[in-house]
Amino acid sequence: MAARLVKQCTCLLREATRLSPAMAPVSQLRLARVAHKTLTFSATSRSSHSPSSLTELVERDQVFTPYPERQEVDRLIEKATSPQELLELVGGDQSLHHNHAALILIRLSRLLSEKPEDKALLIQDVRFQQLLHLISSQIATVWHGTLVKLLRSLYILELPKTSKELQSVEQEVRWRLRRLKYKHLAFLAESCATSMQEQHSQELLAELLVHLERRWTEIEDGRTVVAIMMKAGHLSESLMNRLEDKCLELVEQFGPDELRKVLVTLAAQNRRSVPLLRAISYHLVQKPLPLTKGMLLDLAYAYGKLSFHQTQVSQRLAADLLSLMPSLTPGEVARCAKSFAFLKWLNLPLFEAFAQHILDRAQNVTLPHLCSMLLAFARLNFHPEKEDLFFNLVHERLDPTLTSLEPTLQVDLVWALCVLQQVREVELQAVLHPGFHTRFLEGKCLKDQSTLQKLLHINATALLEHPDYKGPLLPASALAPRPSAPDKKMTPLQKELQETLKVLLGSSDRGCLEVATRYGWVLDAEVLLDADGQFLPLRDFVAPHLVQPVGNQPLPLEAKRVAFLRWEFPNFNSRSKDLLGRFVLARRHVLAAGFLVVDVPYYEWLELKSEWQKGAYLKDKMRKAVAEELAK
Repeated sequence: MAARLVKQCTCLLREATRLSPAMAPVSQLRLARVAHKTLTFSATSRSSHSPSSLTELVERDQVFTPYPERQEVDRLIEKATSPQELLELVGGDQSLHHNHAALILIRLSRLLSEKPEDKALLIQDVRFQQLLHLISSQIATVWHGTLVKLLRSLYILELPKTSKELQSVEQEVRWRLRRLKYKHLAFLAESCATSMQEQHSQELLAELLVHLERRWTEIEDGRTVVAIMMKAGHLSESLMNRLEDKCLELVEQFGPDELRKVLVTLAAQNRRSVPLLRAISYHLVQKPLPLTKGMLLDLAYAYGKLSFHQTQVSQRLAADLLSLMPSLTPGEVARCAKSFAFLKWLNLPLFEAFAQHILDRAQNVTLPHLCSMLLAFARLNFHPEKEDLFFNLVHERLDPTLTSLEPTLQVDLVWALCVLQQVREVELQAVLHPGFHTRFLEGKCLKDQSTLQKLLHINATALLEHPDYKGPLLPASALAPRPSAPDKKMTPLQKELQETLKVLLGSSDRGCLEVATRYGWVLDAEVLLDADGQFLPLRDFVAPHLVQPVGNQPLPLEAKRVAFLRWEFPNFNSRSKDLLGRFVLARRHVLAAGFLVVDVPYYEWLELKSEWQKGAYLKDKMRKAVAEELAK
């Protein structure tokens, strides 16, 4: 056996000496591969036979033409600075092998990437057509890396979709997808996926996504997974799931820019991947990563868009942005305020700095930026220390141009002023005018219904908080409560509160649950108490807060209306017991309508374990509300 192996090795060495010197580097690689195969096969099989010649084995193993040695034409292609220099190589004295034509086209696309007007002239050039024909005839011999770059270049040069040469390259890429390295697949996804989706081969894109998903375990570096996630993740749900898993595996290797790109990609696709967000947050907090201003802005946007609350990350973002405040532009300040408002994170020093920044640069602040600041302040119910100066600036900029803004934005801005108790009569009249609000009364889409709801709140502000307001107001038909969505589910707090109130009241005549008022707010419950704190039959008495009251008797002396309002976890600022602006406005309107308010926040209700405790809690809340009213 050993003698046979030695004999075969001797034959291999003798054959190697007869090969051409020009093929020596490639031959050595092939010889090593053939020798390994021959020796291995001989060692495992006693009946194995050596091939008739080494050349036959090399040819059998060889799949693609080996890349030739570097020539002068390669140097000319790399150093070319104009399309004409490249086109002169076609049909000239230089000998172009199967890859040269592809390299020339790749170089042409780079030179013309910033000159789109020259692309049409290039495509009509005869020499360019010769290049395309040469590539099409030898496409099977183009190497993998050159092939994928060639496809990108043809997309950049904007060849028509019906071009036979382009279709030939696309078909060749499809045939080779199984053999391409993952880095080549990633290159196609990063550079060509958008062109494939919008203009070119949908079939090639579909197959590319399948191969990216099937071979996702081959990803070895963070840059690759981030690039694919940004360019192709939104095209395939299953691929995106795999990429998120790979991100979790490689997140320790990510730098700050890669973390930013992943977060922005998740935000753009509205994918709230909690495990991945937690992992990224951990590394942002634990590692002293240097974060630039742009990174901080993107991180704040992503966390706000995804509504992902991580206290330490929010604190770091606020602290870093506060230190960079002098270098921020009004647009960046507005963007920050909007992001933190979505995140429901009210950092008082930071928001005071926002307000002061706007006041200091009042001349450079545009109306859209000021509107964003106003909406952010209203969402968080933030009142700056220099409130008068800030809102004087708002009214100065807003009042002359309010009626020229988009109708939905007009309503949003006036509603925000109502929340912050800064609305003026002229602004109320602008949105309550019949010619303005009719379009929303007839709207059926969710956006129109949401705008109509805000109009009801604005109308309630005019009625309850501006006694001198003369009109106009919304018509009675607009105040009628809309039916709730049939698939709307009750929250655990809502369900438990209603069950406890039913036991507490004993009879349906003593109170009402889910009371829709003419002010656009829904009370969780309403009861009527006499001077001794006993329940009165609610339906017998007038109810001005209802669109269609059922009773006609006036209220007895010293009788008091009590409204129960539950406050769920999403109704509060993050890590705070302060209500968001919308719910502050609701509570204020209910009080102004003559009710005593019994607040039922989630954090107090969760501490009650038994039904008896819950009933006693509500009774005690009612007694305290009555006592506070009598003490005034």
